[in-house]
Amino acid sequence: MFPIRDNVPARRPPVATLVIIGVNTLVFLFELTLNQAQMQGLFYHYGLVPARLTNPLWAAQTGLGFSLLPFLTTQFLHGGWFHLLGNMWMLWIFGDNVEDRLGSGRFIVFYLTCGGAAGLLHFLTNWSSTVPAVGASGAIAGVLGAYFLLHPGARVLTLIPVFFYPLFVEIPAAVFLGLWFLMQLFSGAVALLGPGGGIAWWAHIGGFLAGMLWVRRGERRPPPYTHVHFPQGPSGPPVIDIEPSRRDPRREPW
Repeated sequence: MFPIRDNVPARRPPVATLVIIGVNTLVFLFELTLNQAQMQGLFYHYGLVPARLTNPLWAAQTGLGFSLLPFLTTQFLHGGWFHLLGNMWMLWIFGDNVEDRLGSGRFIVFYLTCGGAAGLLHFLTNWSSTVPAVGASGAIAGVLGAYFLLHPGARVLTLIPVFFYPLFVEIPAAVFLGLWFLMQLFSGAVALLGPGGGIAWWAHIGGFLAGMLWVRRGERRPPPYTHVHFPQGPSGPPVIDIEPSRRDPRREPW
């Protein structure tokens, strides 16, 4: 399944989402200027290599040393055009609406926090791996987790290839993202039993759960709304009551 667009319009320009896409693109363009050895060095120094923290002898022999910085920097590295474009497309579709709810500044903190949580779960499930994990997919999975709770009733136009025929279907966001998460969970469980096929499934799982947790615990509620009553009829003085909204903000049709 490949998402084409959703039906939730953004209320304001997604400045933070565009900035994140821009930074990822600029970093990837820098990667293209490197030769293979330089690229490998970049990935090992700034990608997430679990053995760097769990095997000091190996880290010393390879000249890496102990560092927590890769939990941040790995979020801006990509292994190829398809890796970059796939991640940025998902961020573009779902990020604007999450940014709408959180605000641009909080969205950046949210995004980086989800990316860090994704890296942490990858680290815990790949304790001794010497392979660098790179990519923004863990942080973007956090965006998907937040969208799952904020806009479950949204519709996602989805491309489903049936043999060689492209089928376009509108799927509820809760179904699309729920299926996506179950696929990550199944693949992650399989990866624990053997090779994971080069995909950091547990980073996706960790980011998704972190995004859901953020929304459940720290989502900004909508402002109070105003009721105007006319107890003495339309010509009488109005009485204004300000009451907190009783609507569930996760169900508002933004």
